[in-house]
Amino acid sequence: MGLARFTVSKVTIMAAKWAPDSWTSHEARQLPNYPDAAALAAATKQLTSYPPLVFAGEARNLTTDLARVVEGKAFLLQGGDCAESFAEFHPNNIRDTFRVILQMAVVLTFASKLPVVKLGRMAGQFAKPRSTDTETIDGVELPSYRGDNVNDIAFTPEGRTPDPQRMIQGYSQSAATLNLLRAFAQGGYANLHQVHRWTHDFLGSSPWAKKYAETADRIGEALEFMEACGINPDTVPQLGQTQFYTSHEALLLQYEQAMTRQDSLTGDWYDTSAHFLWIGDRTRFDGSAHVEFLRGIGNPIGLKCGPSLEPDVLLRLLDTLNPARVPGRMTLITRYGHDKIEAGLPKLVRAVKREGHQVIWSCDPMHGNVIKAANGYKTRPFERILAEVRGFFAVHRAEGTFAGGIHAEMTGQNVTECTGGAVDVTEQSLADRYHTHCDPRLNAGQSLELAFLLAEMLNDELRQRRAEAA
Repeated sequence: MGLARFTVSKVTIMAAKWAPDSWTSHEARQLPNYPDAAALAAATKQLTSYPPLVFAGEARNLTTDLARVVEGKAFLLQGGDCAESFAEFHPNNIRDTFRVILQMAVVLTFASKLPVVKLGRMAGQFAKPRSTDTETIDGVELPSYRGDNVNDIAFTPEGRTPDPQRMIQGYSQSAATLNLLRAFAQGGYANLHQVHRWTHDFLGSSPWAKKYAETADRIGEALEFMEACGINPDTVPQLGQTQFYTSHEALLLQYEQAMTRQDSLTGDWYDTSAHFLWIGDRTRFDGSAHVEFLRGIGNPIGLKCGPSLEPDVLLRLLDTLNPARVPGRMTLITRYGHDKIEAGLPKLVRAVKREGHQVIWSCDPMHGNVIKAANGYKTRPFERILAEVRGFFAVHRAEGTFAGGIHAEMTGQNVTECTGGAVDVTEQSLADRYHTHCDPRLNAGQSLELAFLLAEMLNDELRQRRAEAA
């Protein structure tokens, strides 16, 4: 099995010359302007001497798991913070987000009978693209906040000056987060026998808490039957642990280059800052430094696809990023908005299908549905999020392709950032617990509600596929 994976990884790299720093000869957008070049060089040199956060073999395993999604034999669940912060770094926050992802995965697996690939926006999601390089408040203009590993959210000249030492802090926090995630995933917390204990206190007020409890009861009954047959975590380790991978947007290229290592087993290059990296909507243009960097790493990668992306550009990007068309290498993450997806997505799906590219189609229903509430808070109405997911499934049903994933910004905290849902967050209640450092996130109750509704859509799709195959 190992040798097969090594062969797959070799073909992900283009024959054209590539090196971890080859991106520097391309156009780089969304990078901070560091005022002290010597300090930047010292920080990146320090990072190159640090141990990898993830390992090449883990990234290859993820590619293999994602290849099953391409075949329609698994589903991709990607979720976590819009932007992680240094201030909110706490084991309880990590645990709670991990727990919600487990809950969502259990709901999806139990309903669809498909394995779920769990991919967290965690342990490295510290950099954010911005619409403008600066922002002005009360006549004062300062650099925009670009995430905690670049500068501080505090609107002061000192805080907003990009500081390369923040990359070192980001590395340390990512390492600690990964250590805890691995302990949760492999140390018994993810044991399916604990499924009832994964419920949050504040889920009790949600109508979906009862439905989740019913699902947990049925899982418990199935596990008791299996136990009687001699099947338990001791005989089948998969019942007591899970595979959990990490991801973030590969935005801060100085950091990503410093974390790139050559695998001693295969000779391939891997970005060891995360298992999965993606290119954002603002950095996926022709001649992009971000595209140049990601084409050379062996990790599975994603590409955000929005209304401005035309089919011919997408096809060129796919030819650049995955010339060997390795299944599991490419995930296309669509982000249109609830009112644009059914008009805009089909042309991309048809072009990719026509050219025979092996990709995962995943829906990001968050980024195209941001509005400003009357009280000035940015929010995302839950009904718009759900409408985009429905539109995503409708397009793939019509085109005969597999709607294979969801990409959500969510948290295990009891925040009030997205309006609506069964928990009924209103515009008036947004100020109660609005904690995000960037964009609004679904809370645990809304995330679980999305999982149940998503399971219904996925089941409908699978029933149609089975009927067509009969």
